[in-house]
Amino acid sequence: MALKQPEIANSKVNIEYRRKKNAEEMKHHVVSFALMIFLTLIAFLAVMYPKTFDPIFTVPFIILLAVVQVIFQLYYFMHMSHKGHEAPSLFLYGGITVGLLTILTFTVLIWW
Repeated sequence: MALKQPEIANSKVNIEYRRKKNAEEMKHHVVSFALMIFLTLIAFLAVMYPKTFDPIFTVPFIILLAVVQVIFQLYYFMHMSHKGHEAPSLFLYGGITVGLLTILTFTVLIWW
């Protein structure tokens, strides 16, 4: 069974399309990385100045920044936004749901 060689014009189009797609994806990676560094610096500043930021505000704020960074990690660095990743996404979101329900359950049990 021999493989058919693609036409030369068609392969050039595919190469150009892949280069353009890779450049666009790399741009998304760099922007996402810069945003994550910026969010980390904000979290450090919130901890460095406890007189400016109340600890009651600081802890939920840092948790919120961590959740945003996890979303960036999943969608841009682990390619969860691409087609063909439906099964891993299902298991990932299922695990997150079970984990959040577990935390919520133990929190309710402790408070009541």
